[in-house]
Amino acid sequence: MPNSMNTRRDFLRRGGVLVVGFSLVDHLRPASTKELRQRAKPVALDEVDSFLAVTADENVTVYSGKVDLGTGVRTAMTQIAAEELDVDMARVTVIQGDTLLTPDQGLTAGSLSVQVGGMQLRQAAATARQRLLTEAARHFKCSASSLVIDNGVIRFNASGKSITYGQLVGGKPFSLHVDGNAPLKNPDSYTIVGKSIRRPEIEANVTGKFTYVQDFKVPGMLHGRVIRPPSMGATLLSVDESSVRGISGIFKIVRRDNFLAVTAETEWAAIKASQQLKAKWSQWAALPDESRLWEHVRATKVAKEDITSNVGDTPAALTRASRRLKATYDFAIQTHGSIGPSCAVAEFSKGKLTCWTASQATHSLRQQLAQMLTIPEADVRCIYIEGAGCYGRNGHEDAAGDAALLAHEFGRPVRVQWMRADEHIWDPKGVPTLIDLEAGLDATDEVIAWHGEFFIPEGAGAPVTLLPAHLAQLPRSTVLEPGNIFQNSAIPYNFANRYTVCHRLAETPFRPSWIRSPGRMQNTFANESFLDELAASCGSDPLEFRVRHLNDARGIELLRHLARFAKWEPRQAGSRTHDSSGVFRGRGLAYIHYELVRTYVGVVADVEVNRTSGDIRVKRFSIVHDCGQIINPDGTRNQIEGSVVQTLSRTLREEVKFNRSTVTSRDWATYPILRFPEIPEIEIELISRPNEKPWGVGEATAAVVPSAISNAVFDATGIRLRSVPFKPEKVKAALAHL
Repeated sequence: MPNSMNTRRDFLRRGGVLVVGFSLVDHLRPASTKELRQRAKPVALDEVDSFLAVTADENVTVYSGKVDLGTGVRTAMTQIAAEELDVDMARVTVIQGDTLLTPDQGLTAGSLSVQVGGMQLRQAAATARQRLLTEAARHFKCSASSLVIDNGVIRFNASGKSITYGQLVGGKPFSLHVDGNAPLKNPDSYTIVGKSIRRPEIEANVTGKFTYVQDFKVPGMLHGRVIRPPSMGATLLSVDESSVRGISGIFKIVRRDNFLAVTAETEWAAIKASQQLKAKWSQWAALPDESRLWEHVRATKVAKEDITSNVGDTPAALTRASRRLKATYDFAIQTHGSIGPSCAVAEFSKGKLTCWTASQATHSLRQQLAQMLTIPEADVRCIYIEGAGCYGRNGHEDAAGDAALLAHEFGRPVRVQWMRADEHIWDPKGVPTLIDLEAGLDATDEVIAWHGEFFIPEGAGAPVTLLPAHLAQLPRSTVLEPGNIFQNSAIPYNFANRYTVCHRLAETPFRPSWIRSPGRMQNTFANESFLDELAASCGSDPLEFRVRHLNDARGIELLRHLARFAKWEPRQAGSRTHDSSGVFRGRGLAYIHYELVRTYVGVVADVEVNRTSGDIRVKRFSIVHDCGQIINPDGTRNQIEGSVVQTLSRTLREEVKFNRSTVTSRDWATYPILRFPEIPEIEIELISRPNEKPWGVGEATAAVVPSAISNAVFDATGIRLRSVPFKPEKVKAALAHL
C-alpha cells in the first residue's frame, strides 16, 4: 500500500459486487447516473456496509471518512479493522475520503480520527464479526461459542472443519445495521492493536515516489492560475486580454466578478499568462493598523459571550483578596504555511462534477461546491488524495473551488496549483487571540479566585467560506469559522472561585479557520503561563503547585510520572543560571487535560537564552502522554514529535505581517519557520492504558509547548514572555529591563 492512488488501484482490481468493481479509468472519470445506480453502496453511519466489505478473494476493504494527512491514520484504521475481524493487516485495504464510497464521519480534525472515526469502524467490524460467526455456526450446526477465528478462517475444532470469510460473505453485502452492543474483542487478546506497525507509505515519502495531489493528473486537463487582487478587498475594474496574446498555449481567460483566472494547455503557459495579464483593480486599505492590532481586537464589537466556567463567586473573592495578580497575553495571527502549496483537479462532465482534493473535509467540500455551482449535491463527488502539509483548514478547499469553477466553465478537467504567495497571503488564518487573566490570593498565599477573559472571534460551526465563491460572488457560507477556539479557556485546577468568559468578536482581520490545536494552544499558553506566575509569586515549585490544585487522579499520576521521567528537581522558578558567554539556562513545565475531557499531556522544556542576540534555543522536550488505548505506539510518537516541532516553530518564529491592504508575509523569507538544526531532542514516555478507549494524540501535545517554553525562559532569565511568537527583539527588550 505505497500510496493513496495505489491503494485505490488495488481496491479496484480486487473489487467484487459489494466493493464496487470498476476499472481505473472509471475511477479517474466521472460516472454516469446509470452507472452510479448500478454500483451504489451504503454510506450511512448506521450501516456495516458503509464501513467495510469482504471480497470474494478473502480480502477486506475499509471505507473511512477520516483521512490520512500524513498522520498515520490509515495505518491505525487498518490495525483497528484487522484486529477486530481477526485478519492479517496485509489483507486490509483502506479507501478514504471518497464521498461516493465512504461515510461522512465529519472533518478530519480535532485529533478525533481514531477517537471517533476509528471507534465507529471498530463497532462496525465487531458487528460484521458477530454475523460471520453466526453464519458459520449455522453452517456447522453448532454454537458460535465453539468456533475460533484465525486470519479470516472460522474453524469448528470439534469436527476439524473450517470456512473462510470469503466463502461465507465474499462479494455480498452484510445488509446489517451497526450494532452498538456487538461485543468487542478483549484488549488482553490483541495481537495487532497496541503494536508498533511501520507505516507503509514512509518509504515512498522519503524517496519521492509518493503520489501527492500536487502530482495527480488526468488525461486532457487544462492548467489554471488565479490572478489575486493586490489588496484583500479590491474590486476588479478591467482586464486587458491582449496583454497575453503572445503566449502560446493559452486556452481562455475567465472573469467572474472579482474572480480572474487564466487557463492553458501547459502549466508554464498558465504561469506566464497569470504574471503577464494586465488587470486594473480598485484601491482598498481597510485592514487594521498592525502596530495597533491588540487595541483593534479589544475594541471590536462583541457578538456574544460564552461563559466557559463559573464556580463559586469570583468577583466577591477578588474583592476580599489580600493580593491580586494580573497579566495580559496575546497570540499572533498565523498561517498554515503548508510546504506544498494547495492544489486540486476538477472535471465537470454530463452535469456532474468530480474533484480530486487534499481537503480534510471532503463531504463538507462536496456541499460547498454544489452550493457554489448551484448543482445537486448528488452530482458532486470529492475524492481525497493526500496533500503536502495541512494541519487545519488551509487552502486546499479553495484550490478545489478554483478548479471546480473553471472546470464547470469549460467542461474539461482543470488542475489548479497555487503558488507560494497564494498560499501565504490567501489561505485562511489562525486568529489573533488576546487574553486577560487575574487571580486573587489570601494572606497565606492560597489562590482564592481565578478570572479569565478571552477575546476571540465568534464561530458558527459552518465550513470556511470558499475564496473563489467570495471573489466571484457566488452562493456561499458567510459565517466566521475559526474552530472551537473557546476550548481550554476553563482551567483544570480546583480553585474555589473560577470564572472564565470568551468575548466572541463579530469580526476578525482575515478569513479565519482552524489551525492545529485551535484555541486550545492559545488559551493553554495563557493559563499555564499565568499559573506559573502564581506559583512563583507564592515561592512554590511549579509542579507541586499544579498537583496541589488538581483533584483529578489521572492528571496527578501523569505529573508525578513527568517528574520522574524528566528528572524534575523541585525549584522556585526564576532561579536562573548563566555562563560567561551570557547564555541563560532554565526549565519550564506545562500540563493539559485536553478540553477537560480527554488526553492528558505534561511537558518539561529545557531552554537556553542568549542575552546578546535574544535567541531562544530549546534543547530538549520531555513529554509524558496519556491518550488511553494506544493503537500504534510508533505512530503515536510520530504525532507527538511532529506536534512539538511544528509548535516550536509557531512559538518562536511564526507571525503573519500585514499592511492596511494585504498580507506582507508572502514567502519563507518574510514568514520564517523552524529549520532542521533548531530541532530539539524529544523524549517521550507513553502511558499505555489498553483497556481504556483511545483519545486523540497530536493536538493535545501542541497545546502545551508555548507555555512550557515561556515558563522555562522565566526560570532561565526572570522575564515573562506573554506575547507569541517569542522573537529575539521581544526577548532583548524584556532582558533590557533586568
